[in-house]
Amino acid sequence: MSDPRASTRRRWIAVAVLALAVYIIVRAAHTPQGDSTPPAGNSTPTASPSASATASAASSSPSSYDPADYAAQVRSRARQAAVSGQLVMAILYNEAYKPHDPAFERAWQKLKPDAAFGIADMHRATFDEVKQGRDFAHQSWEHLPDDRDLAIEAEAWYLHDLAARLPATWPAPYTRNDLLALGYNTGPANMLAFARGATPGGQARSYLDELHANWAKAGRAVGSD
Repeated sequence: MSDPRASTRRRWIAVAVLALAVYIIVRAAHTPQGDSTPPAGNSTPTASPSASATASAASSSPSSYDPADYAAQVRSRARQAAVSGQLVMAILYNEAYKPHDPAFERAWQKLKPDAAFGIADMHRATFDEVKQGRDFAHQSWEHLPDDRDLAIEAEAWYLHDLAARLPATWPAPYTRNDLLALGYNTGPANMLAFARGATPGGQARSYLDELHANWAKAGRAVGSD
């Protein structure tokens, strides 16, 4: 049987290569260029995207960042939303393999308008619902790629809202944090179905496995709660 996690990662590698090509094109289109003399300090004229340029850009890895660098924001926003900081951080680790450079995200969104934004990978409709009545109600979903604290704040409050939908008890053998992570990944209706005993599909199961794999690391980053 194939590993759903491997399949998901292969798809995202293909997605990343395509988005990276768009990213390079967008950046090149916005880079001032002289007629013949390269700008001072740049001995190599800007070239059109190529396989070597794509490989070079990939080596700089626009997606590479360490969620642990945002431990202070995670602790603060999790306290405000009354959710587990370890859960907030573990979800950030789950989503960290995706590209999170702002220009890269926007380039990909031009190809896939329903793409999620920010380091917590939140869709527009979810953000617009979560922000209602909150301190960040004036913020726009388009700000998420540039404002990582806002992305963490929205994630924490979405987990808060998911928790409010959970029943007091459930028959399924999942912890509260398991169900909240499944809800974050698949939506509240699926979360409640899993709580009632429905079996998660391959992608949801993979997401939960990743959460468990990242759990100890997330706890070390924020201090287990």
